Amino acid sequence: MAETLTMHLSTGDVVIKLRPDLAPNHVARIVELAQEGFYDGVKFHRVIDGFMAQGGCPNGTGMGGSSKPNLKQEFNDEPHVRGACSMARTQDPNSANSQFFIVFDDATFLDRQYTVWGNVIEGMENVDALPKGEPPREPGVIQSVTVA
Repeated sequence: MAETLTMHLSTGDVVIKLRPDLAPNHVARIVELAQEGFYDGVKFHRVIDGFMAQGGCPNGTGMGGSSKPNLKQEFNDEPHVRGACSMARTQDPNSANSQFFIVFDDATFLDRQYTVWGNVIEGMENVDALPKGEPPREPGVIQSVTVA
């Protein structure tokens, strides 16, 4: 099983330790999409200073996902703190698909309501450097993703 995911962003590389122990199906989906090139060229369409950076929507609006079926939630006890990588979803807890977010600061009010699937272990400053906005005027881009 893959242990890390490296997102090559327009702002620099971000290395994420995958947590299949917490969310095996979500990790499998992220890895699958990354290996298929799904995330290449995808923008961070919602970046809120002090909260989180959200990406993974193929059309850059926050309304899209992959053609794969939505995932059943795998809520866990991992806290939504700086560097946590979690899945975005609609109000339906079982609607996560391809969109994810990376937490900038303490967002523990999200705990056990969103599925944490990894933690940034290197390059958090490159997440911090993403242009802010909903959407940003010049959004940060995932140039490519490698899995190791």
